[in-house]
Amino acid sequence: MTEAGGSADRNGTAHARYAPGTPCWVSLMAHGMTTIQEFYSALFGWEFQPGPQQLGPYVRALLGGREVAGIGQLPPDRHLPVAWTPYLASEDADTTAESARLCGGTIGVGPLDAADAGRLAIGSDPSGGVFGIWQAAAHLGTSLTGVPGTPVWNELLTFETATVAKFYETVFGFEEEPRASTAEDRVVLRVGGRPVAGIRGMGHELPRDRGPHWMTYFQVADVDEAVTRVVELGGHVHAPARDSVFGRMATVSDPEGARFSLLQPPGAG
Repeated sequence: MTEAGGSADRNGTAHARYAPGTPCWVSLMAHGMTTIQEFYSALFGWEFQPGPQQLGPYVRALLGGREVAGIGQLPPDRHLPVAWTPYLASEDADTTAESARLCGGTIGVGPLDAADAGRLAIGSDPSGGVFGIWQAAAHLGTSLTGVPGTPVWNELLTFETATVAKFYETVFGFEEEPRASTAEDRVVLRVGGRPVAGIRGMGHELPRDRGPHWMTYFQVADVDEAVTRVVELGGHVHAPARDSVFGRMATVSDPEGARFSLLQPPGAG
């Protein structure tokens, strides 16, 4: 569900440069780098190589030799949430960061250069949902999607969609997909006519201990097997495997509590 060049086949889609506004990378900030790498390696088959160290120890996860995600280490003196964060593509990180500030958001990190990989900023929208901004140079972002172990979707879980959707549309140029139903407070964000991300208003059902946050979905071949594996590896299940119009999915967390969702697309498995 991303906008980029490349060819799709049974080996996935190899991506070129992402269109502005498209989620182009996901990164996890955790405490125990070794333990977390072992968890995701066993779950998704990832291998790791060092990445830019501007914000501390950082590795890039590889699948079949292609970069699919990043894991960084939280500073021991910073009590920040362990969470997956999507990075949205930008042609100019400084301009995008300033636009986010002017629209009621907050920029907590950057903009700053990540060696020759690109330029980044990390901010939060007016509701508190944390997101990244990525201006690509040598590192374009996730270079493979469409196969198990790769990010397949990102969705903001928040109180209500109207206000925060306007923020993302103004800052990143998203188009809002017309609502098919008023029964659910959900917005699909599009770039160039293609769906790239979602916003779901949960009202009082939003977990109080989490607040508004982005949820990354990773594709798997078999959700039920993956959920069992998560538990065996020391993770937890927050929403058991269930069927939906998008496929079979579940929400889980790694041993440090970072939540993410598993998605088995229709016809997979």
